[in-house]
Order: sequence, then structure tokens, then C-alpha cells
Amino acid sequence: MGYEYEMLRDLSEELELGLEIKVLTEIDEAFDQLNSGGVDLIAMNLEFDSLRFEKGNFSSPLGTINTVLVGSTNSPRIQSWEDLEGDTIYVRQGTIYKSQLCKIKDSLNVNFTIEESRLHEESLIEKVVSKEIRWTVADQNIARANATYFDGLNIAWKVSESKEVAWLVRKNSPQLLEAVNTWIEENEKKLIPILYSKYFLNSKNSYYRSTSPFSSVVGNRISVFDDFIKEGARELGWDWRLLASLVYKESRFDTAATSYAGAQGLLQLMPVTLERFGVENPNDPIESLSGGVRYLRYLDKFWLERVPEVNERIKFILASYNIGHGHVEDAWRLALKYGANTQTWEEVAEYLALKSDPEYYLDPLVRSGFAKGHLAVNYVRDILSVFESYKALVEP
Repeated sequence: MGYEYEMLRDLSEELELGLEIKVLTEIDEAFDQLNSGGVDLIAMNLEFDSLRFEKGNFSSPLGTINTVLVGSTNSPRIQSWEDLEGDTIYVRQGTIYKSQLCKIKDSLNVNFTIEESRLHEESLIEKVVSKEIRWTVADQNIARANATYFDGLNIAWKVSESKEVAWLVRKNSPQLLEAVNTWIEENEKKLIPILYSKYFLNSKNSYYRSTSPFSSVVGNRISVFDDFIKEGARELGWDWRLLASLVYKESRFDTAATSYAGAQGLLQLMPVTLERFGVENPNDPIESLSGGVRYLRYLDKFWLERVPEVNERIKFILASYNIGHGHVEDAWRLALKYGANTQTWEEVAEYLALKSDPEYYLDPLVRSGFAKGHLAVNYVRDILSVFESYKALVEP
């Protein structure tokens, strides 16, 4: 799910090839995988660089990207590089960011420290948000996307001007390179700009930002869909106000809601989930609720044996609904490994939040890889907060 994935999916369909994705956290590992035959294409926004020409052949440019400094709006405003004197800037290992900053240090004779990290740019941005570090560097598109999730990010200071970026194929793959370049040429004015706008220019789902419960109608009701929600809740064995809290969090009771990632309807089901659980018209509130309830029942069955207590299991179900049960299961396995109580959400949630830390997501037990697990933890917390409000305001 994402910008590169949608482009690769279209490319693979055009070439009538199967698509296998390998998510690699370290760029140097990607180069090694490419040249050992582990992968055929590196679909990262790689800036043209003389050293990288030795690693493979660049495709035609996919666009231009510039690099920005990412800090907090609470930090002093940067007006010149001298304002960073004595500070430390953390950058992702293997990226071009370190060399960019070194050139600035040398040319301007500014004394700041550059620390490389194995963490992804987005994980470093999260550390800026949590005030664990003061500065990091990211491509502008990544910084913009994260600024829609996190209030208070300052991404205005440029590290580099716009430069062309591309994908990379092996030097012994001229036919693949030609096919990729043909696809880029055919899509550079339509599909690629549309996808770039979808993921990096449009504001993301604002649901992450708001936790204030509301009722869409007056009186002892939550929404115009209360009767349908109550019916679905009976199938689940849930308090109907809990299911209403989930619907609120997902769509604000808007039947036509569509997220940036393509989730649709009252319960914001992804296309593959819509198909799997028999929803033909996601904008039909009854269909959307019915499909969502069937998915929730599936998740309930998935967690039933491992988490027998109902109220605890509901938290696992909600997190799985948000981030996918594979990621939550990874956290469950990590909790088991480290001796935590795997039947309590509070202890498993700690390991889900750690799935953005390479020490944990590179563990052989982890099958689904990197995840912004803290967002799912917050998601569960927000729904339960709305539920408490509904319990106080609306009769069962």
C-alpha cells in the first residue's frame, strides 16, 4: 500500500509479470540484493550519483525531489546554516543526506555533528516529534506526508535543491531497463503525477488527528445508522456504542468517505477486504457495515484462543482492523519471546509500538516487517475513548 507499490503493480500488469515485494530497510542491502539476483529492481527514489552508477543502471527519471531539514516548530527558526552550530543532525544510514550535509559543513565552515542511524526517515521524524532528537533530514515528499500526520513539524529549510530521482536495475538487465523506461514514458504525464499527488500533496486522512466524539443527530442517538450498527453489534456480541465508535473513527458516518489509501465506506474497508467479505457497493451503508462486521468476526476468531478474555480480545481486534493482524501477531510473538503477558493488550501493545525499531522488526520472529505500530496503539486508545464518551451520553 503506497506510492511505489501502486506504480510497481501497474508496471507488472503492463509487463504481464508477477510482482513480489521485498521491503528492505537498508539501502546498501538493496544494492546487494540487486546484484546478487535477489531482486530485479530497486523502487526507491534514488538520486543520480556517480557512486551509484557502479551499482546498476538508472531508469529514466520519475520526477524531482529535494531534501529538507526536519525539526519542530518549537525549535528556533532556522535562517542560516550557522544557526545549527553545535547541533546534531541524525540521518538514515546509506542515504545521500550525509554527503549533502558534509558539503555544506565544509563549504560554510559550520560545526554541526552528523549522526547516521539505521532507522528509516519516518522513524527519525517520529523521534523529532517525541523530542528524542532535534533534527533529521528527509526527502521533501516524505517530510510533507509526515507533516500531515504530526502537527508542529518544521520542514521549510532546504538541504538541497531539486534533483532528478529514478529506479535502479542490474547492469545485465537491458530488456527490463528498456521496458521500465517505456512504461515511465507512457505514464509520466498521467499516472505518476496522480499517484504523487495522492500520496504526498493531498492532506492525509484527518481521522488520526481528532479524538473528539460527536453525535451526528440530536437526541439519544449517535448517527442515522444506529439501527444497522445495533444489528451488527448483536452479531459480534459487542456493545453497539463500541461498534459506533469504530464507525466514527473510520468515516465520521460518511458513506462516501474514501481514504488516501483507497479504503471506502462507513467502515473504510480496503478493496481486497471488500472483495473478500462480499461488499459490492462500499458506499451502501448496509453493505459496508455487514462486510465490516464479517471482517471483525474473522478477526475475533483469529484471536479467540490466544486471548480468551473478551474485553482484552476486542483491543487486539481493533488494532488488527487498523494495521493488519499480521503486525499485531508479530507483536504477540515478540511479547511471548520477552516473557510479557500475551493475553493483555497493554503488554503486547508495547511491542507493537516497537515495530518501527530495527532491533525488533528485524527479529526473525517478525514476519510482517516494519510498521508504525504506535499509530495502531493510538487508534485503539482513541476508539475506547470515544466509546467511554458514548457510554456516558447515550443509553445502551
